[in-house]
Amino acid sequence: MFCVASLIPSPPVLVPELEGAAGTATEGAVAALRAAMLRAAGELAARASRWIVVGVAESAEVVGGGVSAGVIGSDAVGTFRGYGVDVRVGLSGVVAERVADPMLPLPALIAGWLRERVAPEITAECRLISADASADESLVFGRYLRAELDAETESVAVLVVGDGAATLSLKAPRYLDERAEGVQGAIDRALSAGDRQAIAALDTGLCAEVEVEGRPAYQVLAGLFAVDPADPDVETLYAAAPFGVSYHVSVWRPRELGGAAT
Repeated sequence: MFCVASLIPSPPVLVPELEGAAGTATEGAVAALRAAMLRAAGELAARASRWIVVGVAESAEVVGGGVSAGVIGSDAVGTFRGYGVDVRVGLSGVVAERVADPMLPLPALIAGWLRERVAPEITAECRLISADASADESLVFGRYLRAELDAETESVAVLVVGDGAATLSLKAPRYLDERAEGVQGAIDRALSAGDRQAIAALDTGLCAEVEVEGRPAYQVLAGLFAVDPADPDVETLYAAAPFGVSYHVSVWRPRELGGAAT
């Protein structure tokens, strides 16, 4: 049974060893983001012993086309070596027994790092959606996932990984696009309100132009709650763009659960 979802971004600098390697001067921003992400993951751990991680595949990760870009099983182990430091993480407690996959996608790496910090006993599985998935395809992906989880007897939580616009400043990875601030503002309002209709209606072309890489993931999240009679109860823990990339962290609860985490 599906019980709760959390939305997080995927900045490698989340990992302290990588923060040091990058020599960042924004320690306060990183600390605040890290604390929010750990709190969001902690709520999942408090409610379920198994997670489904939803992430957006980079184009190179998509094999054979289609909406679904693959499943990464709970025995997966990866490393942040490609981001500067060989920090090994896994989706279950098998890290020491397996060889790290240097190509494990970033959503799985971030989920593995969070899992090990908040609840090492948790088992996770990662589902990737194509970056080119349409709004309708992304929503259906979420609806199907919800139906699958609701058919199970155990409680399962969903961790959605997606970044916002990467064009919010001159130092942003994709440089500055003056449209990005308005687009991201609308996205942040929709995410904080759990506004399924507004998220479903995001302009896929405009989102692609201002580099909202998490757009399909956001719409999967909306689809996950589509069966519910009302928009979810959302607790936003972080919404900022410290490096010119928008990061949004929130916990999404079916309305009947209500209230803030305890």
